[in-house]
Amino acid sequence: MKVQWEGVMPAVTTKFTKDDALDMKMFEVNIKAQLKAGVSGIILGGTLGEASTLTDMEKKTLIEETVRIVEGKIPVIINIAEQTTKGAVDAAHKAEKYGASGLMMLPPMRYKATDFETITYFKEVAKNTDLPIMIYNNPVDYKIEVSLDMFEELLHYTNIQAVKESTRDISNINRIRNRFGNRLKVLCGVDTLALESILIGADGWVAGLVCAFPEETVAIHELVKAGRVQEAIAIYRWFLPLLELDISPQLVQNIKLAEVATGIGTENVRAPRLPLRGDERKRVLKIISDSLANRPKLPDYKSLMLC
Repeated sequence: MKVQWEGVMPAVTTKFTKDDALDMKMFEVNIKAQLKAGVSGIILGGTLGEASTLTDMEKKTLIEETVRIVEGKIPVIINIAEQTTKGAVDAAHKAEKYGASGLMMLPPMRYKATDFETITYFKEVAKNTDLPIMIYNNPVDYKIEVSLDMFEELLHYTNIQAVKESTRDISNINRIRNRFGNRLKVLCGVDTLALESILIGADGWVAGLVCAFPEETVAIHELVKAGRVQEAIAIYRWFLPLLELDISPQLVQNIKLAEVATGIGTENVRAPRLPLRGDERKRVLKIISDSLANRPKLPDYKSLMLC
């Protein structure tokens, strides 16, 4: 399936049982909620998906089951976060074999590669797969920035098609547009900057809180794209305390608690992550409960998707 790199693409959480196995029953509940809301793709195995803890067999199961659940309606993307170039190429081959439609790629993990090493890493994967690629540019968390000069070289590969823009510098979207036009699709990767990013020209939103609130997330995107900005802002302001749960080292635990509150997830995480406790747990639960108590009534945003 062709990936358009636009709209709302949830970076979904991986569901686990209390016995630390994949919880595919609850996973399917969540994916179907995303489909019903109108998302444009599913991204597996990102930070929210606890990628570093997943085995190859678990990744295989997640890809194949997601492909089955979505029934060809939307593309399935798998994140690649590897320590070696060989491992990244192997992960790309496996993703293609298991039925993924595209890749999201982080720079090399753990080792802080130079610009040349980072470019070479991405190029090696790009030339060894036919799958389209979105580069995840998050220097805040992963300490390597993919600059515009680096993208200039990378875009010689036609399957490098998009960037998950998480530099936190919103003006970078305009720099990308000025430099590359529409050759490089731009998706906002920071929940708290999403509306602003879409307003100035981002093609889409790789979202986190969408895992618990799919309809609100898609509604904001569609309203902005339709020019109904004030309606989008009203929902976005309500959403902001929840969206801020995404910009935290405990984003996985935070968002899984929100999924429990909306009935489409569990809070089981994989060690070394542990469920929130004490005052921090109380704080997050209060944000979630206060937001649910004031949950807005959404306009018929789905009719906008047909226009």
